[in-house]
Amino acid sequence: MTQKIQSYNRALLFGKWYRSERDNEGYLFTEFAEISADGRYEFTFIQHDDHGTVSEQSVESGDWGLVGDIHFTISKSEFINDEHYAADLEHDDNYHAYRVLTLNSLIFEYQHILSNEVFILRRVIDNIALS
Repeated sequence: MTQKIQSYNRALLFGKWYRSERDNEGYLFTEFAEISADGRYEFTFIQHDDHGTVSEQSVESGDWGLVGDIHFTISKSEFINDEHYAADLEHDDNYHAYRVLTLNSLIFEYQHILSNEVFILRRVIDNIALS
């Protein structure tokens, strides 16, 4: 018996997303993701306190894709506290694959294939209509 694989429309990923959570030391960790139709992405990771004081910031960019229910990223470049680092494309840590658990116009939930860590991104709404 063949298992039916859930297939997601990659266009649902286009746009801006975010997630925010508290780490073990009590710092807030926020990720902003911009996922482009041409297969490029930019992820901004910010560690900060409750007052918004940033202790660490990094920006990762690269390529992404979605096939069936598998989302993948290839990191090509990183800025850590304004210092640029080109990614070593021979290093395994620059390649990640995730199983998509939920993908709709508001939520992108996915699980890392190796670590099983689950991430939930929420769409950034640019225009809020006022009535």
